[in-house]
Amino acid sequence: MAGLNPQTPVPTELKLHRKSGVLSVTFNDGKAFNFPCEFLRVYSPSAEVRGHEPGQEILQTGKKNVTITHIEPIGRYAVRLDFSDGHNTGLYSWDLLYDYGLNQETMWQDYLQRLQAASGSRETG
Repeated sequence: MAGLNPQTPVPTELKLHRKSGVLSVTFNDGKAFNFPCEFLRVYSPSAEVRGHEPGQEILQTGKKNVTITHIEPIGRYAVRLDFSDGHNTGLYSWDLLYDYGLNQETMWQDYLQRLQAASGSRETG
């Protein structure tokens, strides 16, 4: 995995809002992002979701009610998130979370379009 880009802001706070199912991340440049657990789960950086090469991504379905059950710091550059569906192999680096924050709306719309094209559902089977 590539090292942390020294220009990337770093989080000053990560806060899991269990009731709303949102992970809030505040960065040292003042930007703050709210990530629904479902968003972080369907965009997990794990090989299980992303595949090992571009084009091998696996569309995640039925993740609407998934929650984060545990946040594990990984060094000074990432966190590992444990999800209620048992998934826990993605490492969310600060670079990745910042990028996700900046592009969240576009990524979410893309996910919904791919889900619709595949006749998938956000609801659990």
